[in-house]
Amino acid sequence: MSDELLAGFPEESFDHLPTQEERSFWFRSRNQLIDWALREYFPEARSFFELGCGTGVVLQALHAGRPALALAGGEPFAAGLAVARSRMPDVPLYQLDGRQLPFDGEFDVAGAFDVLEHIDEDEAVLRQLRQAIKPGGGLLVSVPQHPWLWSPIDEYSHHRRRYTGTELVRRVEAAGFHVLRKTSFVSLLLPAVALSRWRGRGRECDPATEFRLPAVVERAFGVAMTAERRLIGAGVSFPAGSSLLLIAQRV
Repeated sequence: MSDELLAGFPEESFDHLPTQEERSFWFRSRNQLIDWALREYFPEARSFFELGCGTGVVLQALHAGRPALALAGGEPFAAGLAVARSRMPDVPLYQLDGRQLPFDGEFDVAGAFDVLEHIDEDEAVLRQLRQAIKPGGGLLVSVPQHPWLWSPIDEYSHHRRRYTGTELVRRVEAAGFHVLRKTSFVSLLLPAVALSRWRGRGRECDPATEFRLPAVVERAFGVAMTAERRLIGAGVSFPAGSSLLLIAQRV
């Protein structure tokens, strides 16, 4: 495993990440959006691979809703895999480098959720994901959006970039995919996110701040994300939001 790749994420984050994932509206809402996208665009999928599976929070949610779906995950960090294996002991999980995947046409769908922004060679990773997917198979990607939202939390997280929609589409298409859908999410909450980011500029980063919300705020934000997901499901593609979801097919 390359030292350069392992430098792309603060490994100490795994100390508090599982607790944050379990109580945060953001992780729950993103999981629900991923599950919707998989069902809506690839209803016949029988296998799914997640690159950068971290602590297994996405795989765990997919398994709960679709126990017949054959899952697999890959992650460079041993600390993340240890948590993922405790959550999903029967799911094949691999410690690997996304720039050199050991798969060739093995999965119906692959996903990378808030992963590409950590890697300089994101286009190489997309090409490797294409190789791992069966011809005609699907790709689901989420990334942080809008360079103008850059803040100390991006620096703490070792992000290389925040994407624009045009930039992500170009890179995915260059890797050999046809884009089926692109939409922002965390769109209804964008003003709150922007205010939080701007207030944080020039201050020392506390990565847990965004996950220490009062219960009433957590509930309200969760309601907003549910409404947003329903609009996306009804065909609305939001032009702006702190995150971006892209759905594509291997050509």
